[in-house]
Amino acid sequence: MRAPILPADWPYRTVSRQIASKPHLWHVQDVGTGPLVLLLHGAGGATHSFRHLIPLLSPHYRIVALDLPGQGFTVLGARGRCGLDPVAEDIAALIRQQGWQPFAIIGHSAGGAIAQRLAELLPLQAVVGINSALGPFEGLEGWLFPVMAKALALTPFVPSLFSKLAGTPAQVRQLIATTGSTLDAQGQALYLHLMQKPAHVSATLAMMSQWTLTPFLRRLKDQKVPSLLLTATNDRAVPPAVSARAAQVMPNATWHDIAGYGHLVHEEAADLVAAPILAFLSSVHPTGAA
Repeated sequence: MRAPILPADWPYRTVSRQIASKPHLWHVQDVGTGPLVLLLHGAGGATHSFRHLIPLLSPHYRIVALDLPGQGFTVLGARGRCGLDPVAEDIAALIRQQGWQPFAIIGHSAGGAIAQRLAELLPLQAVVGINSALGPFEGLEGWLFPVMAKALALTPFVPSLFSKLAGTPAQVRQLIATTGSTLDAQGQALYLHLMQKPAHVSATLAMMSQWTLTPFLRRLKDQKVPSLLLTATNDRAVPPAVSARAAQVMPNATWHDIAGYGHLVHEEAADLVAAPILAFLSSVHPTGAA
């Protein structure tokens, strides 16, 4: 596999590296010292989504952020390993290979679901979900969306065509707006770069088409790892009620809602997200945050 070239202005480019761990070539960013916290982005994102959160967490913790298989700058090694279980298993294998011992995982959206799944595979002490995708698609979209995504993912030239049609400043602005969030020019430019990458689009479609949560959701009642579920009131992608319901089922979960922001709240108002995260992590691992 050939490592992709990161743009010169990509956030935290200087701490980026590529790690081969079967079957993927992972893009990883490693910054800070202290107890290790792993960051997992959501579908269609990359490590850049934590660009404002990392400087608030890294003074207290060692932060390792990675791109999910095929997304961002991780090279996909097996197209059939983009669903919840395979992704979690491959991340767990990477963690073991590197000798990392994360005490906590912070995940956004789909990354939040992956983080909770990893809590079943690793000896974690804490999980933080930011607008976590901890619920099934509802209504017509419940069966139509995965079917459509699978059809698109398997159709030749669709990712390239999608990149050309959707990879424009206007389309990216519109896409971000549909999540209930508003990003600055830099944030929009970073997503524009990703949308113009057919490989990134293809892997995102593959993830959506393979996304199955039903067995995992049935086990939420058995999740004993302390979990903080953060939501944003204006989230149009994953309604806050999803995390509220999950918190009622999970024995050691706390739900905290942040007013006035959308699905990308950690990019819009990192300080409002970092404060409850630092307080929570400190309560779980007092030697971490100061």
